[in-house]
Amino acid sequence: MNVAYVFTTNMASTFKLATMILPQLEAGNHGANVAGMMFFDDNIFCLREGDPVGERLAKVAKEKGMLLMVCDQCAVRRGLADGTFEQCGSGEVKARGLVDGVVAGCFPQLYEALGASPPDQVISL
Repeated sequence: MNVAYVFTTNMASTFKLATMILPQLEAGNHGANVAGMMFFDDNIFCLREGDPVGERLAKVAKEKGMLLMVCDQCAVRRGLADGTFEQCGSGEVKARGLVDGVVAGCFPQLYEALGASPPDQVISL
C-alpha cells in the first residue's frame, strides 16, 4: 500500500514523524510504502539543514525515492525559500536552507509529483 503524509497540526513533525514514523522507516517495519510527505506551517522547521530529524529523513527519502515537499507559502513566510507570495502555487518558488531533496510547492506540484506513484491513502497529521 502507498501512503502520503501531510503534516498540518502543531508538532506533528517533531512528535509523530520524529518518534513514530521515522524510526519505523529506518528500521524497515513501517508497514506501508511512503510515496511522499508534505509539510505545512512550523512543521517545515524539522527539515532545516543540520536538523537531526531532517537529516535522517532526507537519507531515508533518498534511499526509498520518497517525495519531501514543503508548502511554498509557508517556506517563503519563514525565510526557507526563494520566491514571492505571488509565485506560490506556480512551481517557481525554490526551497533553500533545507535538507537535500526537499522541494517547495503547493497542491498542483504535489499532485504532479505523486502522479506517477499515487498514494492509496493520504494521512493528515
